[in-house]
Amino acid sequence: MADKALEDNVKEALEMFRPQLQAEGGDLEYVCIDDQNRVHLNLQGACIGCPMAFMTLKMGVEQYLKDACPEITEVIQDNATNTEEGMEF
Repeated sequence: MADKALEDNVKEALEMFRPQLQAEGGDLEYVCIDDQNRVHLNLQGACIGCPMAFMTLKMGVEQYLKDACPEITEVIQDNATNTEEGMEF
């Protein structure tokens, strides 16, 4: 389990990124940080079923979080609905 300071930094960074998703009708929900410093999220709203959701997650949210919190190794979508979105790279 991640320490409180890292979790607080991740949550703060997600709040900064969230308006970009909300502007397109989507959103995200923080789930947890696992022992490998992977952030687990649930995408919501227009992000669910969007063909670009995986790209948004990896090239948008993940890159933003890694820049803000270098300890983060990956972002994983917990509520993935298709195989590609659920894959861990």
